[in-house]
Amino acid sequence: MSTADALQRGRSPFVDNAVGALLDADGLVVRWTPEAARLFGLDTRRVHGRPVHELLADPSGWPAMSELTERQRAEGWSGEAVFRSGRGELLPLSFQVLPLDAPAAPATPDGPGTARYFVLAAPTPQIARWRQDQAFTSELFLQDRVGLAVFDERLRLVRTNTHLLPYSGLPPDLRGRRLGDFLQPQDAAAVERGLHDVLRTGRPLIGAEEIVRTIEDPSGGAVMAISAFRLQAPDGQVIGVTALFTDVTELHRSGERLALLHRATAAVGGSLSVGGTAEELAAVLAPPAAARTDPPAGRTVTGAGAGAGTGTTDPGAAPPPGLADLAVVDVAEAVFTGGEPTPGRDGRVLLRRAAVAVSAPPGAPAAGPGGPVAPPPPPPVGAAVHAHPDEQSVHTDFPASMAVPLRAGGRLLGRVAVHRAPNRPPYLPADLELLREIADRAALALDNARRYAREHRAAVGLQRSLLPPSQAETSAVSTASVYLPTDTASGIGGDWFDVIPLSSARVALVAGDVVGHGLAASATMGRLRTAVRTLADLDLEPDELLVHLDDLVAQLMVEAERPDEDEDGETYEDGDGDGLDGGTGTMDSPGAASRPPVGHGLWLDGTGDGADEQQTVPFGATCVYAVYDPVSRRCAMASAGHPPPAVAAPDGRVTYVPLRPGPPLGVTGLPFEVTEVELEPGSLLALYTDGLLLGYADDLEEGMDALSHRLAAAANPPEGAVTPAGASLRQLGRDLVADLPAHRLTDDVTLLLARTREVPTADTAGWTLDADPSGVARVREAATAQLRQWGLEELEFTTELVLSELVTNAIRYAGGPVGVRLIRAERLTCEVSDPSATQPRMRRARLTDEGGRGLYLVAQLTTRWGSRYTRRGKTIWAEQELPPG
Repeated sequence: MSTADALQRGRSPFVDNAVGALLDADGLVVRWTPEAARLFGLDTRRVHGRPVHELLADPSGWPAMSELTERQRAEGWSGEAVFRSGRGELLPLSFQVLPLDAPAAPATPDGPGTARYFVLAAPTPQIARWRQDQAFTSELFLQDRVGLAVFDERLRLVRTNTHLLPYSGLPPDLRGRRLGDFLQPQDAAAVERGLHDVLRTGRPLIGAEEIVRTIEDPSGGAVMAISAFRLQAPDGQVIGVTALFTDVTELHRSGERLALLHRATAAVGGSLSVGGTAEELAAVLAPPAAARTDPPAGRTVTGAGAGAGTGTTDPGAAPPPGLADLAVVDVAEAVFTGGEPTPGRDGRVLLRRAAVAVSAPPGAPAAGPGGPVAPPPPPPVGAAVHAHPDEQSVHTDFPASMAVPLRAGGRLLGRVAVHRAPNRPPYLPADLELLREIADRAALALDNARRYAREHRAAVGLQRSLLPPSQAETSAVSTASVYLPTDTASGIGGDWFDVIPLSSARVALVAGDVVGHGLAASATMGRLRTAVRTLADLDLEPDELLVHLDDLVAQLMVEAERPDEDEDGETYEDGDGDGLDGGTGTMDSPGAASRPPVGHGLWLDGTGDGADEQQTVPFGATCVYAVYDPVSRRCAMASAGHPPPAVAAPDGRVTYVPLRPGPPLGVTGLPFEVTEVELEPGSLLALYTDGLLLGYADDLEEGMDALSHRLAAAANPPEGAVTPAGASLRQLGRDLVADLPAHRLTDDVTLLLARTREVPTADTAGWTLDADPSGVARVREAATAQLRQWGLEELEFTTELVLSELVTNAIRYAGGPVGVRLIRAERLTCEVSDPSATQPRMRRARLTDEGGRGLYLVAQLTTRWGSRYTRRGKTIWAEQELPPG
């Protein structure tokens, strides 16, 4: 083995195959080693008896033997000299001369005397490296910034530096001990697993981070970065492992705090709910107890126990612990409704406990190195607390607890408090700064959620004001509705439904769909619903009503295409620049107005910079209008491009009304066709929009099949289930849309369910009169008798007066025959029908007028009155409230 190989093995070049020679007292070479012969290129015979000075290139590097001091003769000496080999090469060598304890014999002519000195030498550069290695090793064990330990093959400590671990709890002498003798068992096992790996494979361990806690101080500890490499003997046998322990606790805590800040920012920024934001914040600060488990070996540690939560580099590692064992978030009461918090009379802001997160259940022991620790019981969610608007950071029992305000825009929005169990290290000033930073970001998220709540409440309030109640009860039908907007963020859309009571106990059922979503579609829907109710009050036939509604949509399109003028008189046109010039277009024939294709919308450009800022305003729509008469049990309906209603009979059969739908509203101006069907009492009539069908399937026909099967199942439940007549319409509607996920909806969903009723024959009475004034008295007598039969004697006088006035007017102005009918339902309805198409008009009579007061008296004595056209003339009706009981 060469000297270089010996150096690489970490051994002294003066021990392994060194260049050695024996000198006598006069400095003559007695003999030298084979290694010296190879190095100098001279065998022993050629140098035997030669003075060592002859081998020197510079004799000054070797002292004269006669001039040696007594100390040199007794202890030897060392130095560096340049020798010349037999090949003429210069050899810089470092040497060590050792005296031998032997009697000195003088040299003779035949050769040198007795060997007196032993000389060891090695090339000077190699000696310098060896000395550097020795100094490095020595200093490494003396420094106290990095812990250094040498373990044998059984992982017992052989040697350590003076500062292996930078905290108390270590025995003064660690030689022969294992890590488990003074470290926590789980910590020692984690470190030893890594060292065993190095011993077994020979692969170095670089920068593995582990928590290290002593048995005496389990609540403290440090995060150590451990690097290790294997030690081998010259013959290759493994003799141990050397490990370096670097304290990275502060660096790790900084990383933990940064990771927690990132997690908190992501958590609170993903919700627009005030309560949800508070819950996410509390959950990040005090995650579940499962996240507090120790990481498996080889994984990045999840916490040092003294800082904030950390992130793990191993995807399979357990979630990291947070900043606290208990986190409480209080939010100002006004924030939940979108308002701005204001102090009360006492100068304090009312807060509501919005979220509480505990890392372990109340009263349950939280596992800790020092034993079970029970966190304090959490305060109740929803409890009212108070805070001063100028409140700053609050140190409640610091360093075990901290509380900071949630403030945004100079307003106090709430407060967040964190607490630690006694087995965890106290908070540091850096933790307080971290909590302040998290609170600032959470406050911004809360303020965004507050603004969203305010806008959402306004939008939902608008939507609710534009739609009728979800349930309604009339003498004709019992209804329930479901509405699911596609725009779940705003909660508004363009679909609508309506239940409109009509005269003579009839009811109108409406379902419509405006093109588009959001606020613009909702505004258009409100205009159309108002128009439908206004037209329905005129008691128009379904096809006539849709014609008027079609004209209205066409007018809305034309109006929207006109340029608007601001207060300064500047004219703005629509985004395509094809509006009417200056708004000078005429509308002499609204029904004949220019009709864009269905779904046509105008672009409103708020900035004038192009389509990126544009928003379409929809006006195309579809609608189905149905009128159900509980007396005749017939339902007349017409459709403008809308899907046909479904009818579930009491026996469970489901059919679709054979409508012949006309074009969507605002397209062609063509007439619509009325379809009449007879409905059995207890039938279920379903009006819906195409969004419901597309929610079931991608194809409309498949969606209709799915709706048919669902209605059949609801109308014919299994044996023992609730019967259709007793089933809740509201729950049935919810069941029909229960499996429609909001993220899959491509269009708003509207469903209106109506269970039909009938007015029994016994609750109606009718008579037909010729155009003879004498018949008025007979009608009064017959009506009085019928009222007595019904037990409505209280209404006799008013009914006689109403019938006398209406029948007399019919005979005088319209001729015969005249039909009279009484209907007892929710109210008592008096009807008088005649063949004239002239509508009556109520007017205020002057003092000198002899007539003209009849309809005025009718209006004053009844709840409401009106008239409607029929196929054979008109019908005038008046309603009276039934007496109690």
